[in-house]
Amino acid sequence: MPALNLRQDACQLDFLSLGALVHRLDPGVIPFRKARSAEIHVSGGEYNVAANLSDCFGLKTGIATAMVNYPIGELVQARVRETGVTPFYKWFEHDGVRGPNIATVYSDRGQGVRPPVVFYNRANEAGALLKPGDFDWAKIFAGGVRWFHSGGIFAALSETTSGLIIEGMQAAKAAGAINSFDLNYRAKLWSSAGGIKRAHEVLRGIAGNVDALFGNEEDLQKGLGIQGPDVETKSGLNPDSFFKIIEQVVKQFPNIKLVATTLREVHSTNRHDWAAVLWLDGQKLVSPTCQLDVLCRIGGGDGFAAGLMYGLLAGRSPEEALRLGWAHGALLTTFPGDVTMARLEEVEALAKGGSARVQR
Repeated sequence: MPALNLRQDACQLDFLSLGALVHRLDPGVIPFRKARSAEIHVSGGEYNVAANLSDCFGLKTGIATAMVNYPIGELVQARVRETGVTPFYKWFEHDGVRGPNIATVYSDRGQGVRPPVVFYNRANEAGALLKPGDFDWAKIFAGGVRWFHSGGIFAALSETTSGLIIEGMQAAKAAGAINSFDLNYRAKLWSSAGGIKRAHEVLRGIAGNVDALFGNEEDLQKGLGIQGPDVETKSGLNPDSFFKIIEQVVKQFPNIKLVATTLREVHSTNRHDWAAVLWLDGQKLVSPTCQLDVLCRIGGGDGFAAGLMYGLLAGRSPEEALRLGWAHGALLTTFPGDVTMARLEEVEALAKGGSARVQR
């Protein structure tokens, strides 16, 4: 992997992410307006990758994030401990009434022709209060970190979070780590944060510090302002237009050595065709395509990113790394919740072409 210059020496952490933790309320297939109960999942695009890499792939991972001293914070901390992720918390005190809060995400699963619906309560969110200077990066990176990661959801939360991302990436680069960023463009978040023009300004500023970029065609077009075909009308499984957009991305951001994404053709909420693509320093790779029977689609992209990162960090070939990402993302859609319940052996088997026959 000469293009990415991955550290090969012993490091305290293989992977460190920066982002906001949230708790997601999931009423299953029942729409929220009719719900009487809900499961609680702990999530966050950046955290999900760290949790997946730790729990399934056995890597040493960490999360730099905001934490609130109140019962929901205690719940979230317990889940973070369960996944084996090392936390670096910036602490906030809850005033007993208004916060600061750990954000709530509401997301039902949909069913058949009825799509999932996602909405948020991110009012007075502790994660949005994070700013440059809140973390002692020199201390965090002192023991060595191989890969640093953040994402567009965190960047959209406030005027200060993008500056913190860039500060973290600069510290990571100085410490010899790879920087990656998941564009994760969310129109609902950016509409309340200055709109698409602000998104372009913020995300392009971050992209200049990035070695590896995750994002589909919509992310690249709406997040970075890259010109391309209409993402609403074309097939979701055609890699050619994606690779054409990547040519524009790397021309504008020559620092980027890796771009990857999942490809998904949605036939119904529970039936998807699934593939993934990887552009690595000019090399173009496409995974196999499989048909998914989806239980919960939330977190599939984070599952893909984690599997791909694991493959690269473990010294696998680019083809193997892509297949591991594709397989882990596929498996993640068969579990409830946002983070993995898969075992490495299951990921390896599916990546090599395994089936769903009963294991006896």
